[in-house]
Amino acid sequence: MSEQKQNNQEAQASQDPSFSLQRTYVKDLSLEMPNAPQIFLEQEAPSVEVSLNVGGQRLADTVYEATVTATVTTRIQDKVLYLVEATQAGIFEAANIPAEQLDPLLGIVCPTMLYPYLRANVADAINRTSLPALHLAEVNFQAMYEQRIAELAQQQQQAGKDDSGIILPPGATRQ
Repeated sequence: MSEQKQNNQEAQASQDPSFSLQRTYVKDLSLEMPNAPQIFLEQEAPSVEVSLNVGGQRLADTVYEATVTATVTTRIQDKVLYLVEATQAGIFEAANIPAEQLDPLLGIVCPTMLYPYLRANVADAINRTSLPALHLAEVNFQAMYEQRIAELAQQQQQAGKDDSGIILPPGATRQ
């Protein structure tokens, strides 16, 4: 009887949702200083532009890669002081997660976990230029996700393809 109980517990455990980070890695990192060394003679304060992007893909049945990409462009007037492009990636395992929870998990939770690594890598790359440090601000990935969903809904509504209220991810088609 206890063997049957143990088998039932194991079966239940295999059906429970699970989520874990398997690995983080720098997928891409580049630093350009196209106007060095002349740019070091400039006295004006630089302006900084930062853009962030989130991505991901399914690698196997329950294994996903999530990415966060930052592009930092610092200019003095119209000359580029430095340009840093970095993509931090992670491999995540997500098993028995309901379909409606999977996209928010990959679009909010995974980027939130990866972002501190990205911030450190970008700061380290800029530190190596011998210029003053730049630390990326905290990001609300839930707000970014909600904004992306709203933009997709608006695009589908404008295209006249959305009469059901269902939001399709990019590249998906209705059947």
